[in-house]
Amino acid sequence: MKIHTRAVHAGDRKKPSPAIPVTTPVYMASSFFYETAEELDRVFAREQEGYCYARYGNPTSAGLEELVASLENGRGALACASGMAALHTALLAALTDRAKSVLAATSLYGATFNLLLQVLEPLGVSCQFVDACDLEAVAEAVSRRRPGCLLVETISNPLLRVAPLDRLAELARGAGAALVVDNTFATPLLVRPLELGAHLVVHSLTKFLAGHGDVLGGVVVSDDTHYETLRALGRTAGPVLGPFESYLTMRGIKTFPLRMERQCANARELAAWLRRHPRIERVYYPDEAAHPDAASVARLLPGLYGAIVSFEVRDAGRGEILALLDRLKLIVPATSLGDVHTMILYPVMSSHREISPRQRERMGIRDNLLRISAGIEAVEDIQADLEQALAGV
Repeated sequence: MKIHTRAVHAGDRKKPSPAIPVTTPVYMASSFFYETAEELDRVFAREQEGYCYARYGNPTSAGLEELVASLENGRGALACASGMAALHTALLAALTDRAKSVLAATSLYGATFNLLLQVLEPLGVSCQFVDACDLEAVAEAVSRRRPGCLLVETISNPLLRVAPLDRLAELARGAGAALVVDNTFATPLLVRPLELGAHLVVHSLTKFLAGHGDVLGGVVVSDDTHYETLRALGRTAGPVLGPFESYLTMRGIKTFPLRMERQCANARELAAWLRRHPRIERVYYPDEAAHPDAASVARLLPGLYGAIVSFEVRDAGRGEILALLDRLKLIVPATSLGDVHTMILYPVMSSHREISPRQRERMGIRDNLLRISAGIEAVEDIQADLEQALAGV
């Protein structure tokens, strides 16, 4: 079944009674009971399917989890209260029976760095970093450090590097490590990391999957090996997503493949237009033969290159960039991505604000860098708004 069809149908139309709702209802109950205490006892023991307490599971959230697991071709999923809660839970699941050591890509979302260095390291988890696009460097680091987990983003934030996930999965499995992939930028329309050998996949549901700027959420999708550990962490630590947010996310996912196709097309046109613009110094978008990861792009991406475009404004500093953002009339200068409307973000102010200037420079994130998340508007209108904003630089 194609992903467009699964996005519309998976997870819905369970049969609680002779009348079957066409969409999954919002179950707001915090606890559940049965005709007999014996039934409830069997549900608690997981000998019988059912629900007993919302931290253990909720019918609305279960519908969402089934839906996203279907999109990623996973064993199952855990819906979480945010993308960062999902990433934290995925790393805990990966490290439960392994060495408490993470080998992470050097190109990551700023909050992911903080999670590794400010939360996990103080708890005794060793965290090292490597260029995930340099297979020789990764192989050497895996051999030397023997990590319990490799952590990468499918398409990195914000410079859009494309990691060779299939090759990294081989290295991880050969070393007995788990490969955890943040697939938020690519979405399962472009890449399904579990099919390439990853163990756990994370999404910020807030972004492309929900897609309308009205949900904060995350999800972990697991292979067979880690699923029971993932569910146990959900029951114990309780990072779970509420039923109303789960409902909104399911509703958003029904149109996700259509939105994402349009957003990818708009992003590609924007990238081409920006490359010709005299005020733009450099454009980051993985559709060019000259992209540093062109071989991985050709192997992994299906002719769609994502909806994110990053670019550097020529001879602009922080003041000029902030003034440019103030001149925008259509594009929304907000701190997110993946919505139906086009959004623009200044990484040094938001996504990578807590990374030191020296570290940002090493990562290639300069003070003149902006990141656009293409929406579904007419691309000509997006370009016109950028044109008038750039004219004042």
